[in-house]
Amino acid sequence: MAEEREFQSLTSLIYEGLYSLDDDYRPVECLAESCEAESSGKRWTVKMRSGVVFHDGTPCTAYDVEATLKEILRLADDGMGQYNQLKYMISDVKANSADSLIITASRPYWGIKFALTFPVLPRDQVNLQVPAGTGPFKVDRFEPASYLLLSANEAWWQTPPTVKSISVTFRATNRELITDYEYNRVDAAITRSASAGQYQTGLANLNITYRTRQLETLLLNNSSNAFPLDNILVRKAIRHAIDFNAIANSVYMGMARRTDTPMPSGTWMYQADDAEFVYDPEKAKALLDEAGWKADPARDNGVRHTTVTEKGEQKDRRLRLRLYVYEEQDNSVRLQVANMIADYLAAVGIEAKVTMESFSSVAAHLKARNFDMAIAAFQMDVVPDPGFLLMSGNTGNYGSYKSAAMDNLFKSLRAERNEEQYKSLLWQIQAQFTEDCPFICMWYRCGALLTRKVFTTVRDVREPEILRGIESVGN
Repeated sequence: MAEEREFQSLTSLIYEGLYSLDDDYRPVECLAESCEAESSGKRWTVKMRSGVVFHDGTPCTAYDVEATLKEILRLADDGMGQYNQLKYMISDVKANSADSLIITASRPYWGIKFALTFPVLPRDQVNLQVPAGTGPFKVDRFEPASYLLLSANEAWWQTPPTVKSISVTFRATNRELITDYEYNRVDAAITRSASAGQYQTGLANLNITYRTRQLETLLLNNSSNAFPLDNILVRKAIRHAIDFNAIANSVYMGMARRTDTPMPSGTWMYQADDAEFVYDPEKAKALLDEAGWKADPARDNGVRHTTVTEKGEQKDRRLRLRLYVYEEQDNSVRLQVANMIADYLAAVGIEAKVTMESFSSVAAHLKARNFDMAIAAFQMDVVPDPGFLLMSGNTGNYGSYKSAAMDNLFKSLRAERNEEQYKSLLWQIQAQFTEDCPFICMWYRCGALLTRKVFTTVRDVREPEILRGIESVGN
């Protein structure tokens, strides 16, 4: 039930799943010794790793997995829980014995192995505030919103941790957090505040940037009545008109990782044609010309116009778009981003009116499809499958994008159990995304781990396993 992302980085030290994700973001067996699918892909047989015990000394069995997963699915039915997306992946689970269980999949595909990273709890502790885990650290004391004390799990089934204890304090604001770090009250601080970008790596400090699952997008309304964004040429012109690299560097100070598709760049999942995403205002102008939007420097400060036919009459229309943005608490970065986007669009003849409203108000605009453009963030699932953003009529497809080709690609993806073919389909999905330009991916937000000690050798520092590797480095 943990909601705070930074807190989840701690729970990942305490609990383990059937699978974990390696430095290449590929699923590898953890508490599961093997996981094999039947020919239909609907039923997966999981064999449990032997010799694993919980922190209280009881064996970790298939019955514990069954109880944990059923509790997750029960919570998901009520729209609750950190792992509620599992309801789209798994329909049932049944332990055959202490070392074997059957998982019935809703989607019979390779992606299910990513979903099996949920934490396994003892079957009689699934509703406790601090249940035992199987991970490298166990909870000694926990005072919510105050502190957490962890000690090494000497009975861990892997190599016992070299770090023997971790003392965690919680702070209500980023200012308090940074102050504790500046005054040397803590060895490390975890924050998602963009202000952490001011701390550069040096002799006394190490600023480790970690990737979150928060994808920031510029949504575009594709619906047939969303003139002029129903025209793909206009959408692609907007893509070429904006220098997203410059915005990210200026506003986020290195606390954002650029991506041109819904998949995180620098991973095996990512594939993009760089030429289609390059900042090129002249290309943007040419696309607008081709779409019939003509520039007249002497008119309306250079805002483009076109002639359209409405109800049998020809009317002059100005290229003017509404850009909605909502803000995070104590953070004005999205408004800065929106104003910079408006400036870039103005340079190619598009007038963008920026309106900042509350999160709930902007969400209402999106649900009603009453917008032209909007800056919106999405929390991407652990499973590499952005179908909720791109499939016709799906929950995150606020721009009303419809493509039979894209729908068919996701249909194939969600039936594919071969890893290489799964990757190929993800690449084809990104190629289709590039061609159709339904919306614009800007960046994945990053967090910062400020530390005075090098405590990990992992290559991919990511949310929520921010502290992954701490158990095997240092004293």
